[in-house]
Order: sequence, then structure tokens, then C-alpha cells
Amino acid sequence: MLSRRLLRIKTVKSLYSYFQSGEDSLIRSEKELSASIRKSYELYLMMIALIGEVAEVARERIAIGQAKLMPTEEDLHPNRRFVDNRVIARIEESTTLADAMTRYKAGWQGQQALIKRLYQDMVAAPYYKRYMEAAAPADSREAFAADRRLVTDFLSTHIEDNDYFEEALEEMSMFWIDDISYCLGLAIRTIGFLNETSADLDVMPMYKNEDDKEYVETLFRKALVSHEEYFGYIDKFTQNWDFDRIAFMDKIIMLAAITELVQFPTIPVKVTLDEFIEISKYYSTPGSSVFVNGILDRVVVWLTEEGKIAKTGRGLIDTTIPKEKNTPHA
Repeated sequence: MLSRRLLRIKTVKSLYSYFQSGEDSLIRSEKELSASIRKSYELYLMMIALIGEVAEVARERIAIGQAKLMPTEEDLHPNRRFVDNRVIARIEESTTLADAMTRYKAGWQGQQALIKRLYQDMVAAPYYKRYMEAAAPADSREAFAADRRLVTDFLSTHIEDNDYFEEALEEMSMFWIDDISYCLGLAIRTIGFLNETSADLDVMPMYKNEDDKEYVETLFRKALVSHEEYFGYIDKFTQNWDFDRIAFMDKIIMLAAITELVQFPTIPVKVTLDEFIEISKYYSTPGSSVFVNGILDRVVVWLTEEGKIAKTGRGLIDTTIPKEKNTPHA
């Protein structure tokens, strides 16, 4: 399922897009955020299914070799260990995965050139050669584990930090370029759960539960509805700064953080601060995390004193005010 971290990132990026584009429709912006989340889940499904597409290329190569007028011995008796891989078969036969891909309209249609290139890279890789040359373990559980390792090796070796793969995904959807690593990790985790006795692939749902769905919708909506008030909180503690010169992404990150602090009484202050400070490290300027940290610390102290932050639930009462640290100066 998509993590709260990813949902926060999606919200921040959607807020940034809303303000930068001059958008004036809350409903349209909410639909765009929902589409962004949906596309991430679609990519997760496609990552799982990818090895089946690559295996189909291998089957086609075998069929072409056997159809030659003068086939070689290798053409007539190919090494079928990869195309007969039981984990790949489970993925291709999974009704759960097939139903989800149909429902979310996910697939690799029109990407044959990309799939063939991935296949060529795979067959040249040392891990693949070792797999193909080694005798299959006699123990069926060990054999299944070897098949599973081949699939996860393929994903971990050829997908992350792959320039041509990233370029292809970016052309397919503008939402995917920042989601590759996360969706890849989810796919590897899902495949890792497969074993000999698995009845079907345990495909994760898009949201962990309805609370997560409601969380991201509320966070985005409340941030937009209350943005003038919350920007005012930021302005209050950046009086020695020219508000217009603060990195706009910093403002958006702090807007989302303040919204979560005020609107979600069961989320600990420390969790909110840690999450949004971490997001600032990757989506804003090099010094943003220190700046965001310092301003939010001061905002939290003031909002708590004003009674605007009131946490409820086990372990949250009387622990809402963090120590001030790294407070930026003009």
C-alpha cells in the first residue's frame, strides 16, 4: 500500500502545482491529486508484471529459433529455465494482479522496444548467467527460492537508476518519475512474499485503510481552505525575512506540516515534523531542512500555547512541544 510518506509528498506537490498554476478549482485540484496517487499504484502493479513481459520476449526468441529452416542444436533444445520459472508463472497466472491491472488500466502496451532492451540487459548480466548455468536445486523449496531470487535480482539490478527506463516512464506519465524507487520496493516486497504454497499473489491495496484515504483528502483540502491563516503563522516567525524571497517549496512544505499539526489530533507532533523536514531535504533547497525545522519548532510552541494544537490519544498528551533547535536567523 502507498505509505503516509508518499501521500504527504503527493499532497505537497499538488499544493505547489495549485498555487504555481493559479488554479481556482478545489474540486479539479482534488481530482488531480487523486489521479497522481492512482498512477503511483498503477506503477506498482506494472513493476510486478514487468518480468512476465520480459519472459514473453524470451519465449518469442525460442519460438523463432525453433522455426528456422536450419535450426542449431541450441535452437532445438534451448535452456528453458528462465521461461519455466515458477515465480514468473505465478505472477502471470495471478487473477488478483490481472484484476487489479484491468481495474486500474495498467499495462506495458506499446513498450516492446523497452521490454526487449531490458531482456538484452538481463541475459548479459552475471546473475542471470549463473542462474541459467546452474542445475536447479533438487529440493523444490530451494528451487522456488532460486526462481524468486532471479526475479528480484532482475528488478533490483535493471530498474532503479536506469536512465533509459526512467525516460520511458516519464514519457508514459509525468507522475511516475519520482515514484520509481518506492513502487519498485513495493513490488520486490510483494514478490518476496511468494512461496510454493501461495494460492495467489498477495497484491497490496492502494490505501492501507479508509483512514489513509481520508487523511490525504483532508490534508489537501484543509491546507487550501486555511492557507491564508497558516501562511500568516509562517510570516509571524519569519519577520526578519522577506516572505516573498523564502523558497516557495519551503512555504508549501510548512503549510502542509501546519495543516497536519492543527487538523490531525492523533498524529504526534514529532512524526509530523520529522516527515516534513525529511521531505524538504529532497524537494527543496540544500538548506531548507534546517530552515523548515527552525520555523516549525517555533510555530509548534506558539500554536500549542494558543491552544490550536491539541493532541489526543495514548502517548500524545503533554508531549506536544518539542525543544527549539536550529532556529534560523535573518
